[in-house]
Amino acid sequence: MRSLPKVMLLLAALLLTGACSSPRAPGDQAAPPASPSPTRPLTIAAASDLQFAFAEIGKRFEAESGEKVTFTFGSTGSLGQQVENGAPVDLFAGADVKLVDGLREKGFIIAETQKHYAVGRIVVAAGKASGLEVKRLEDLLDPQVKHVAIANPDHAPYGLAAKQAMIKAGIWDEIQPKLVLGENIRQALQFVQTGNAEAGVIALSIAEVPEISYTLIDDALHAPIIQALGVIKGSPREQEARAFATFVMGPEGQAIMQKYGFQSPPR
Repeated sequence: MRSLPKVMLLLAALLLTGACSSPRAPGDQAAPPASPSPTRPLTIAAASDLQFAFAEIGKRFEAESGEKVTFTFGSTGSLGQQVENGAPVDLFAGADVKLVDGLREKGFIIAETQKHYAVGRIVVAAGKASGLEVKRLEDLLDPQVKHVAIANPDHAPYGLAAKQAMIKAGIWDEIQPKLVLGENIRQALQFVQTGNAEAGVIALSIAEVPEISYTLIDDALHAPIIQALGVIKGSPREQEARAFATFVMGPEGQAIMQKYGFQSPPR
């Protein structure tokens, strides 16, 4: 038998290949490349005293802008270190203007976005379960008050304000053996809520919880707690972060801040 010509063998191979391939209906196109992963939510690092106020502001901002917002709450000092270490944060809202100044000077915050957004207040608080009357700083000296919770004054502005107030009231040296230090002001509140401390000095903005009673502390006893925010330089969500800052500074945002006990910031 004679072998088939080379041309016919090539044609047969091509026909066989076509028969084995998957048929494509008219108008079918190749599958598109996988779509890129969705953009991450707007990420905001915020001082612990903002937990209740920013939760409400975040919901309003999401409803009006359609942007998803996530928060990381902690002490201002600890969050500032995270920003310096490259944490994926778009906006930083601290409770200490000096620390935010420092981040701006080091180049971590876009200078023109830094704004004063609130002034905080502190209160002396007691757990209702303790049955103790604590209405003045001097009441913390009561022998029945065995533990006094404050945020760590080394890195939490509200803890520093508590220390300053106790020094001015002349009770700091006597109170120190009773102190229970929270990592942030929210943890200091939890110590009082749970009875791990009979009393404490905490932020007014988070004091409206059922387990405690509280009294406002004269703000002449401590330096003003001026709070500042700023957009992180290099953020992929810079425009959204700027929009959030504008919302906080605007009438709706400021009304919510005042609802939680913050005073209007210096301009």
